[in-house]
Amino acid sequence: MTTPDTMRAILIREPGGPDVLEVGQAPVPTPGPKQVLVKVTAAGVNGPDLLQRRGHYPPPPGASPLLGLEISGEVVALGPDCPRWQIGDRLCALTNGGGYAEFVAIDADHCIALPQGVSEVDAAGLPETFFTVYSNVFHDHDIPKGANFLIHGGAGGIGSTAVQLGAAMGLNVLTTVSNPDAAAFVTNLGANRAINYKDEDFVEVTRDAGGADIILDIVGGDYIARNMKAARHDARLIQLAFNQGSKVDINLMPVMLKRLTFTGSTLRSRPPEFKVAVAAGVETNVWPHFASGKIKPVTHTTLSMEDATKAHEMMEASAHRGKIILTMG
Repeated sequence: MTTPDTMRAILIREPGGPDVLEVGQAPVPTPGPKQVLVKVTAAGVNGPDLLQRRGHYPPPPGASPLLGLEISGEVVALGPDCPRWQIGDRLCALTNGGGYAEFVAIDADHCIALPQGVSEVDAAGLPETFFTVYSNVFHDHDIPKGANFLIHGGAGGIGSTAVQLGAAMGLNVLTTVSNPDAAAFVTNLGANRAINYKDEDFVEVTRDAGGADIILDIVGGDYIARNMKAARHDARLIQLAFNQGSKVDINLMPVMLKRLTFTGSTLRSRPPEFKVAVAAGVETNVWPHFASGKIKPVTHTTLSMEDATKAHEMMEASAHRGKIILTMG
């Protein structure tokens, strides 16, 4: 197809609330070396999008200033040196930005085939959370089957992905939730134990299970010290967000006594080479679980790009189970 010079895109009028998002015009990007230009079918909505909209998560140097960290769509143009992809190929991809638009240029090696049995729209909601969880929990780690995996916020986007991946990989999945409906939701995804943190102490429940070998946390605050109490010796504590704050007064003695590893990362700022390795790992080790039915896409709702404000309002209200997706057609 002949690509136009301009495209529709979601613009940020100024840093602020969801109402600053508006549909406008932006230049169609030109794919550089080892990049593909994709006509976007749909884009997933993620927590970092909200931070960037507020002015707190600037894109890395050279990345698109537009929102959108994951997409699905059709390859419509190739930059130099893109041997895998051809015009007309359908794929999903992790982006450094630019997904909230009709076209986006992406590193070709950050694109992967659509999982078998998953619709193109649903596939738009997979790369960001699956790349994030896989890279932090499983990439370059040999985890024995049956290891205790404690996940905080199991009903959210990151959490529901982690629950499914943990279950598919043979781990014993424990996850915190806020109500019985969320408990039923995560149990249906494969969690072995749903812990309603309003009624139960996750530290006690996890200790009764033998302690956590891996803890995935998006809460922060006082959960950091409590995670150390819930951890088994030689456990990994992985911090992906700090919804209750990153500045804490904490006794670090358990790190030494239990030989704990406390780590975390943000995926967007990682080098391209790392993302290439993660993309290959996800396609090889995770995507087959969609074909077998062990993992399924969890899409809460699909909205048009004109409803980007509504999508961000839903995200901020946590009024969803699974992914919110914007269609760009």
